[in-house]
Amino acid sequence: MATIDGNTLEGISATTPWTLHHRASGAKRSNVVRFLAPLLAAIVTSAGCGALPTEVTETPAAAEVEVLPEVTVQRFEYAADSEQNWADLYLPAGPQQVDSIPLVVLIHGGAWQSKLGADVFDGLARELADHGMAVYNIEYRRVGSGGGWPTTFHDVATALDYVTEVDKRFPQLTVDDELVVGHSAGAQLAVWAGTRHKLRDDEVGSHPSFRPTRVVSLAGPLDMVYAAEHGDHHIVRVLGGRPTEVPDRYTSVDPIQNIDPEVPVLALHGTRDTVVSPENSRRYVAAVKQQGGRAAVKMLTGENHTSIVSLRSPSHDEVLRAITTTSQTDLDDLLTE
Repeated sequence: MATIDGNTLEGISATTPWTLHHRASGAKRSNVVRFLAPLLAAIVTSAGCGALPTEVTETPAAAEVEVLPEVTVQRFEYAADSEQNWADLYLPAGPQQVDSIPLVVLIHGGAWQSKLGADVFDGLARELADHGMAVYNIEYRRVGSGGGWPTTFHDVATALDYVTEVDKRFPQLTVDDELVVGHSAGAQLAVWAGTRHKLRDDEVGSHPSFRPTRVVSLAGPLDMVYAAEHGDHHIVRVLGGRPTEVPDRYTSVDPIQNIDPEVPVLALHGTRDTVVSPENSRRYVAAVKQQGGRAAVKMLTGENHTSIVSLRSPSHDEVLRAITTTSQTDLDDLLTE
């Protein structure tokens, strides 16, 4: 069992380096055609009007790359309720070449209730943007503001699928091998979002058009049946019943019942979390490993359920490093033992 800055990392051997090989710059898909299309069209048009010139008198200038002077934020409305169905896209400062900026999706927590919103992740979103990442911070309807079953889950699925539309407007993003991060209820939604492709046709969120390939869970209830049976009434409320009353709903969205061994999951949990027991993360990671997948639990000493996402937390640098490393590491090298 390895330790990092005094924190215990379960599921990775002590000899495994935390900072792994980063993604090769050429690993991303190439959209050079986006730059070449206008030039090719001009050539075809010219050919249709007569013979091509036999002498080139001027070399066309290379496509100009936009450079942002600072972090910028753009809001998108992905569904009908403009007050709650939105997502903020944070773009980092610097050059904006096509397919050059990795995307991180953030899903906030708050017990699936309307008391907390996506603004709780604004600070983290800006920090990640300062580290060169684009961040897609989503809001969704929750219990008390029109959410619950199945609306909350439909909203989150729709918000993630809207990434394909965002990519059309901002082609500098990479969207084919990306990370989703969630805290608390948002962690359940994040892990579920990473495995929606396994759902049946009739299940909410099936047939995703955007598929995250890696997940970071912060204090997530990743075994919802276990959590509900041990007093988590928030799960019972959002799903509309206990596991014995609405078993199909638990089967559909419970992370531990929807494992994809091909999707690596890093679960961070505070040792003093009394809201969502760390046992949730341990049980989930054990189940993933039992199915031959890659997962690890990282325990943060002294952190509770909310301090784990505080920018002033003693463990904040570790949380930030866990997110950036998980995003930047080549998928084949992520969470290997």
